[in-house]
Amino acid sequence: MINGLLILCAYLIGSIPSGLWIGKIFYKIDIREHGSGNLGATNTFRILGKKAGLIVTVMDVLKGTAAVLLAMLPAFSEATIHPLILGVVAVVGHVFPVFAGFRGGKAVATSAGVVLGYSWPLFIVLFFTFFLTLKLTKIVSLTSIIVSSVALIYSIVYYFVTGDFALFILVACLFSFIVYRHRANITRIKNGTEPKVKWI
Repeated sequence: MINGLLILCAYLIGSIPSGLWIGKIFYKIDIREHGSGNLGATNTFRILGKKAGLIVTVMDVLKGTAAVLLAMLPAFSEATIHPLILGVVAVVGHVFPVFAGFRGGKAVATSAGVVLGYSWPLFIVLFFTFFLTLKLTKIVSLTSIIVSSVALIYSIVYYFVTGDFALFILVACLFSFIVYRHRANITRIKNGTEPKVKWI
């Protein structure tokens, strides 16, 4: 019962459509009708600007972190579910949000939030890798794929050092999910038609 409640809460947290709500409340714009039509931070930056993009990024990251930390709350002390499972559920909620017609983002920021809640050293590595790679490439999709690849390599090494198989499984799943969600972007990258950001 408690595990089921946690899973539901994690999904609902992940389903919070940050980009949609920020756009409609403060800008009177539905970002699904502009740019890529995506509800993630990248499209928010593109349509609403740097300030809104940063706010949505932080909100999307915190969704993943909050889901992971749910199981640590005193009210759920009897739960037996692994925190990373809740993180994955939140990512699913972000991609298929019940509050936005099941059309969400591409899982990058919320996945980062899951990592932050479970392994902050890995989050720090990925944080600097993201901005350095983005500074060099100017392509968010390519940067996201590279960062998820770095996370996968880190989790493999970390597994052999600490035996943390759960982190490896999580990162492997998120890596596969992120690459799958960016398959159209990969095609555009190969064709040299993927848009580049101008704010960094």
